[in-house]
Amino acid sequence: MTLAAARHGSAWARRPPCCPWPVARAILPGKRKGGPIAGAPIGRLRVTDSIGRFDYVIVGAGTAGCLLANRLSEDSEVSVLLLEAGGRDDYLWIHIPVGYLYTMNNPRTDWCFRTEAEPGLNGRSLDYPRGKVLGGCSSINGMIYMRGQARDYDHWAQTGAKGWNWDKVLPYFRRSEDHYKGGSDLHGAGGEWRVEQQRLRWEILEAWRDAAVQAGIPATDDFNGGDNEGVGYFEVNQRGGVRWSTAKAYLKPAMGRPNLTVMTKAQATAIRLDGRRVTGLDFLRDGVPSRVEVGGELILAAGAVASPVLLQQSGIGPGAVLSEHGVETRHDLPGVGENLQDHLQVRAAFKVDGVRTLNRLANSLVGKAGMALEYALKRSGPLSMAPSQLGCFAKSDPSRETPNLQYHVQPLSTDRLGDPLHRFDAFTASVCNLRPQSRGHVRLRSPDPMAKPVIRPNYLSDPADRQVAARALMLTRRIAEQPALQAYNAREFKPGADIQGEEALARAAGDIASTIFHPVGTCKMGPAADEAAVVDERLRLHGIEALRVVDASIMPTITSGNTNSPTLMIAEKGAAMIRADRKARAAA
Repeated sequence: MTLAAARHGSAWARRPPCCPWPVARAILPGKRKGGPIAGAPIGRLRVTDSIGRFDYVIVGAGTAGCLLANRLSEDSEVSVLLLEAGGRDDYLWIHIPVGYLYTMNNPRTDWCFRTEAEPGLNGRSLDYPRGKVLGGCSSINGMIYMRGQARDYDHWAQTGAKGWNWDKVLPYFRRSEDHYKGGSDLHGAGGEWRVEQQRLRWEILEAWRDAAVQAGIPATDDFNGGDNEGVGYFEVNQRGGVRWSTAKAYLKPAMGRPNLTVMTKAQATAIRLDGRRVTGLDFLRDGVPSRVEVGGELILAAGAVASPVLLQQSGIGPGAVLSEHGVETRHDLPGVGENLQDHLQVRAAFKVDGVRTLNRLANSLVGKAGMALEYALKRSGPLSMAPSQLGCFAKSDPSRETPNLQYHVQPLSTDRLGDPLHRFDAFTASVCNLRPQSRGHVRLRSPDPMAKPVIRPNYLSDPADRQVAARALMLTRRIAEQPALQAYNAREFKPGADIQGEEALARAAGDIASTIFHPVGTCKMGPAADEAAVVDERLRLHGIEALRVVDASIMPTITSGNTNSPTLMIAEKGAAMIRADRKARAAA
């Protein structure tokens, strides 16, 4: 579970804590100088009208797109256009960390997608937030800085993604990073992507950490060295208690460059092809049809949902799926939209006595006022908190080579996502299977580019995932039974201590599980011999010239942890390859 459990439900979620105007002025992005940024209508355009020709056209100003725009526009000889379907990041609640409660399921900042009804979740459908604003998901996510495990990337390389092993990707993580401890062999300093410690502690989380150690899980102060086993506090992408998004880190510093143009409220609708080569892109700008000519490359950075759907709407994808919706197949590429993977978290909750939790503060006028005042004065306290503060990586059984479970532990509880926080003190220990075997898909719902896509993750469809979910709940119970938590009389009320046995626990997991919003894999990277692969190791689309995908959709398998910073690494490495390839072509 994440702190989104409270949104639109608890007393403090329905009425956001007050935030003095000077605080707002200090947090909101400053006025941009230099390069153009546009969101207003530019006149009545016919579909044949073109805004001109650009060397690079990037679709999506999210985590990957903002970095790509920065890195590619460093070359003053090229022109770069960045298109974003959402608006500017000038909404106050983007910047206050706890404000993520008001950005998800908010059409101002979120696409407000939902999954199809999931058999593995006993027929439930889940909200599926995706950022629709400058900064994309980095403007609405949980801000947790996590790379995953070295084995994740070594596995990519072993399956055909040459050059994506841990030793090769680590320099790109370090290049972006500005770690609060400074530079080292593992961490970078002076980069754009700020990594800091969290600015609050909870007694109940300290007790959970101690209980995990008592259960045999080692303590750690760094989850990002290649082996993330252990329990400790998450590091976050914040600067001084304020969210640090890719729009702030990468896009804003590049806005003074005359060769970079950014358009908001501009939704891509179709890729233009001449045979097997991309020549342009159709898009709607404030609902008005237009197009842009692509002189060099079109780069899709719209994410694991939007990138494959745009390809499908353009006639690139599984021929049978396209024909079903009346879309002409321009290039039959079976893997587009397939291979969807996500992290499903199972939310176990426990009542406690004799310790303060967020439940108590959130249900008190004095508590809410105190939180607002602390943040206004110090940029600390609950309003500065990431959705999850304490993390833990463990094994569902001893036979595992590396941890296959991740915990997000919060000092709060609720019946379900969106409901009020309980009026009794409690904590939630959400645990997810880091390497799910279940595979789903993302597909267009109709030829209408404005129609919401079909998202079917197929959670818990693989028996191995059901077993891991059950064993994860067993481990959670073993941690709760340790002396450090029993000092507060920790007692399970979700899913319920009376539920016993693997099969019963697996079914209960389907009732209480929810996504952590980590969709990946729908434009899988791999060699041409792999029929499921969509892009090669240089992120070029198989069978189409001048088209790359550079976002989380290219992951062959999901990383062992939160996926935002791995996506940033993909963009950093992708930008370097794009520039190197351009230089090689010029020299040829």
